[in-house]
Amino acid sequence: MTAATASPDPLSHRLTACGLRPTAQRETVFQVLLSKRDHPTADEVFARVKEVMPTISLATVYNCLEALVQHELVRAVNFERAPTRYCPNLHPHAHFHDEAGRTLDIELPPNLLEQLRSLLPTGYAAKHIEINFHGHTTES
Repeated sequence: MTAATASPDPLSHRLTACGLRPTAQRETVFQVLLSKRDHPTADEVFARVKEVMPTISLATVYNCLEALVQHELVRAVNFERAPTRYCPNLHPHAHFHDEAGRTLDIELPPNLLEQLRSLLPTGYAAKHIEINFHGHTTES
């Protein structure tokens, strides 16, 4: 690469490294998720992407989100009777979902997931462990 050539976009690199073709739509959806880590729904992602890419369709946003989830660049977070939310934090953590619809990342104590895996019967292995808290704010 020459000095006049721009360095490759880190988002493009991350998409390519996991086997995804880096399209403008995928990069924009991914950037939206990374820029504001508030666990948005697909509709919220769509509204944010539409601000910078007005011609994008909701179906395209859903397809981009599904590709990012399948290639483990983001996680789909599901709560009962609520729309799927998307989390770019791939480190082991839990989620707290409150009655107002906010979702927060909760750091877990070291070794908690290993302790939980040790509870499984012999011959079983957990591929994923999800810990979700449901509640409300105690602030007035």
